[in-house]
Amino acid sequence: VGTMAAMGPLPAMGTLPPLPTLGVPGVPELKPLTRYEAMRLGPGWSHSCHAMLYAPNPGMLFGRIPLRYAVLMQMRFDGLLGFPGGFVDRRYWSLEDGLNRVLGLGLGCVRLTEADYLCSHLTEGPHRVVAHFYARQLTLEELHTIEISAVHSRDHGMEVMGMVRVPLYTQKDRMGGLPNFLANSFVGTAKFQLLFALKILNMVPEEKLAEAVAATQRPKKAAIDHSGGAA
Repeated sequence: VGTMAAMGPLPAMGTLPPLPTLGVPGVPELKPLTRYEAMRLGPGWSHSCHAMLYAPNPGMLFGRIPLRYAVLMQMRFDGLLGFPGGFVDRRYWSLEDGLNRVLGLGLGCVRLTEADYLCSHLTEGPHRVVAHFYARQLTLEELHTIEISAVHSRDHGMEVMGMVRVPLYTQKDRMGGLPNFLANSFVGTAKFQLLFALKILNMVPEEKLAEAVAATQRPKKAAIDHSGGAA
């Protein structure tokens, strides 16, 4: 895809266009910076690289709810949701080489390039980390092949508990689908990166993202036992 990344030679810092923001109420903004700026950070900064693999999905849930896209995330060893990837030691690896090394352990059959780079953000917290994010559009068949390959990768069942697809729809109850998914616990910047990519790549309208986030902040109704009723 290379949506925002392969920009070629960058102009002087004073002429760089403003970087996009997420702009979804209820989600704290992270400070964006260009790849050029990130590469100029001093040795006191750590670099993490993660990737979102996705594919257009023409399927219909229950024959009436458009699935739109299949987006891969993974359940981690700590019970948190995240994207494939990890920290890259810039002393020995380029961002992409380091990312592909980690992806090979968890997925086994995909290599990303600088053309797949999407964005960089400074993370919150006591550690000085810049989070780089990549996105690659595949066919649904290619995505399914990666899901199968991930089961046979070295990290499956150890650091990675399994791949999951993100539901990008919202059901009539306004919680089923994306809102319920966003109510899970995410590692680090993963939730922000998911929402940012869905907006920037025009996969989900911004107002729908805002509605999904707002739904997770409403008090939940008490569960009702429907075991005796129709499914």
